[in-house]
Amino acid sequence: MQKKILIVDDAAFMRMMLKKIIAPTGNELIEAVDGLDGVAKYKEHKPALVLMDIIMPNADGMECLKQIMAFDKNARVVMCTSIGQDAIISDAIKIGARDFIIKPFDATKVLDVIAKNLEQV
Repeated sequence: MQKKILIVDDAAFMRMMLKKIIAPTGNELIEAVDGLDGVAKYKEHKPALVLMDIIMPNADGMECLKQIMAFDKNARVVMCTSIGQDAIISDAIKIGARDFIIKPFDATKVLDVIAKNLEQV
């Protein structure tokens, strides 16, 4: 069954990379260009899963995560992070993130994390 996945990243290249990896799964992909756009698109589309960059303009990933969790405590958010941001990941998990993916993206790992988080929806 097709699910909605929201990709929140200010870098068009990163959104394109994720879309290329996820498109073959047949899920519906929605894009947001920054944190504020991510929160608005979450409220509008109520996706099954969110892939969220941490460093973005107009509300970073942590702020966006807080707003989404306040709106929907059952939201499934996976943080996308660069290597070496362990403290941020720990904080994100405390706020409510379900998982994280390290950049640069490994297609197999991305699909595994998505499958694991969508099977519980």
